[in-house]
Amino acid sequence: MKAAISKKSIQSVFSSQLGKSHWREKKDRETLATGVTEIDALSNGLPRGAITEITGATSSGRTSVLLSVLAQATWGDEACALIDMGDRFDPASAAYAGIALDRLLWIRCANNLERTFKATDLVLQSGGFGLVMLDMADVAAQYARRIVSSWWYRFRHAIEHTPTALVVISQTSCVRSCASLSLELKNNSLAWSCTTKAFETTLALRVDRPQWSENTRLVLVNNLGQQPDACDSHLTHSLLLCGSGLQINQRKPIACQPKAKFRTHATTA
Repeated sequence: MKAAISKKSIQSVFSSQLGKSHWREKKDRETLATGVTEIDALSNGLPRGAITEITGATSSGRTSVLLSVLAQATWGDEACALIDMGDRFDPASAAYAGIALDRLLWIRCANNLERTFKATDLVLQSGGFGLVMLDMADVAAQYARRIVSSWWYRFRHAIEHTPTALVVISQTSCVRSCASLSLELKNNSLAWSCTTKAFETTLALRVDRPQWSENTRLVLVNNLGQQPDACDSHLTHSLLLCGSGLQINQRKPIACQPKAKFRTHATTA
């Protein structure tokens, strides 16, 4: 009983001395829409004033999400910056994806990791950007994990009281505890389209790969998902990627259920 009374008296003394302004309520962060309905429904967009980490293997949809986020932000009158470590960005494809290039600062770093982080630091310290994207998709996982945490703490401190959203694209998680939101992309299926002389309808080439093994194979199927009986002509280089089924897992701040799923579609001009 004495301990309870003492605790109550201490709390009242602190309240009277420090005032109510000392106890600040945690406010909901403002977010930036990604342009992908499934991701926005899962994570409520990308938090401003914080670091978002998007990870995934090759062909997992990282570039599709990157282009979608940039298109959404640039057409929302946001000043954006892209720090491109591997020189993977294609302005022509970006313009066709709906990105307003006059609102985008593109910094090429020629696969130099030190230059990449120094450029990112300069951009974040200068301020004025609504979205900054750090594309490290070409950095191998073993090297990404070796990046010192002090960089991420510095980046987080630079934007924590600003409307800037920093998005890091990588193969594996490397931002660690400094990331407020972490999304993992997985490719569940690939669909390819082609036209052969043996069939009048457009066919799809599906990758059947439950696991990476020697049994991985390509299966030619028609639009109804049925295996054709025979095919006299060989597949050619005119095969085009028409879509891929993606799955997004939210790893932070909490592992979320259910997982979001959507399908991307490739188009030609």
